[in-house]
Amino acid sequence: MKKRILITGGAGFLGSHLCERLLNEGNEIICLDNLFTGRKENIAHLMGNPNFEFMRHDITEPVTVEVDQIYNLACPASPPHYQYNAIKTIKTSVMGAINVLGLARRVRARVFQASTSEIYGDPEVHPQPESYWGHVNTIGPRSCYDEGKRVAETLFFDYHRQNGVDIRVVRIFNTYGPRMLPDDGRVVSNFIVQALRGQDLTIYGDGSQTRSFCYVDDLISGFLKLMETENFTGPVNIGNPGEFTMLELAELVLQKVGGKSKITFRPLPADDPKQRQPDITLARQKLGWEPKIPLSEGLDHTIAYFSQLLNNPASQPRPMKMPVRGMALN
Repeated sequence: MKKRILITGGAGFLGSHLCERLLNEGNEIICLDNLFTGRKENIAHLMGNPNFEFMRHDITEPVTVEVDQIYNLACPASPPHYQYNAIKTIKTSVMGAINVLGLARRVRARVFQASTSEIYGDPEVHPQPESYWGHVNTIGPRSCYDEGKRVAETLFFDYHRQNGVDIRVVRIFNTYGPRMLPDDGRVVSNFIVQALRGQDLTIYGDGSQTRSFCYVDDLISGFLKLMETENFTGPVNIGNPGEFTMLELAELVLQKVGGKSKITFRPLPADDPKQRQPDITLARQKLGWEPKIPLSEGLDHTIAYFSQLLNNPASQPRPMKMPVRGMALN
């Protein structure tokens, strides 16, 4: 049945893929984004569809629309972007959650929260199940994002218990694919862009720290499975349990891209987790979901995207605008 769906952060990396998938399934989509890290280029191919509407809006301000479902994806997700204005980041997570939950309560919509594996912090349990409460620094440089997402989860469950709001909460593990920003500071895009530009690949630490990488199409399928499942709120981990060291990832990218780039090492940033791997037992049991696209195949698609992007100057993302002195961004 056709639904009217609000997607906050809909012009971003994940949001644009979600808009596209839901639109292709015959739904009516309202894509809301303030274009801080989202790009109109990500949704340009959807603009001519009569069932697609773009709304430039900051989710820290209330929004009034009539919808059947809400997907809340609004928040910068890479460290350089969320640390650029830490206060704005935590406001986006907390006030944004309050605004979408208030809307969901008023219009009786099912509402989805894109939470994150960062709520586990630098984990002392490996792999991380949903029952793990995490090991998080509340006052570090990453805390604006980590703690903002943790508070958002709290708000979702309090609105569910107190007001009966129909919620779904997913914890996203490292995801990659086309439409990532080349300067977003995440490891897959960093390595690919450096290799394509003939630069040395930068590893922070000794390269032994691990991550698990989920291709974007698999992740979006997990989102839809959760929203279609009755009587299950989550939180549920969505990610690929295949675990790779940073050194293994760098070597695989170099093998695929070719060229003369080498690997260089720099000090590990503060609070950078040493291990990250999802336990997806719950997703398999409750949603019948698991990832299908292996890292090697997903990297091929992602390298092809960045190769085309870097060879076309007109499609390059705009540089992040620095604030005017005295301008209030918070």
